[in-house]
Amino acid sequence: MTERTDSLRMLEREVGVLIRRIRRVIGERARAVHEDLQPASYLLLSWLVDEGPVRASSMVEKFNIDKGAVSRQLQHLAELGLVERTPDPADGRATLVAASEDAKHRLADVAEHRRKWLDERLGDWTTDELATFAATLEKYNLALNA
Repeated sequence: MTERTDSLRMLEREVGVLIRRIRRVIGERARAVHEDLQPASYLLLSWLVDEGPVRASSMVEKFNIDKGAVSRQLQHLAELGLVERTPDPADGRATLVAASEDAKHRLADVAEHRRKWLDERLGDWTTDELATFAATLEKYNLALNA
């Protein structure tokens, strides 16, 4: 085996660990926002905070999931008081969905807690090491999107 093959195997293994950790953490974050929030709905809600208000069709395209699944998740979020629906000013027949103010505050609190936790865990990393890792991870993600 070559060094490159060994490095690729190590990368696959470590990305697998990262994916398992992310799945667990998303569930924890969802419960921190609201005890009944489902992890998949947490991801939609997080995106809505940054991108909303949007039509549900935008979420279907962005997340590449079934329209019915998006509709169910939005209903779940609405029942929890985490999203608001308003008429689309560009098309009165359409509806825009946005994260509620309560959701924005809850997500901001979770994000602040997450960054503090991460900073504690990576406390012995220098600012340059953090920047290099973040840039390398970004380069990795961009390469896989191509």
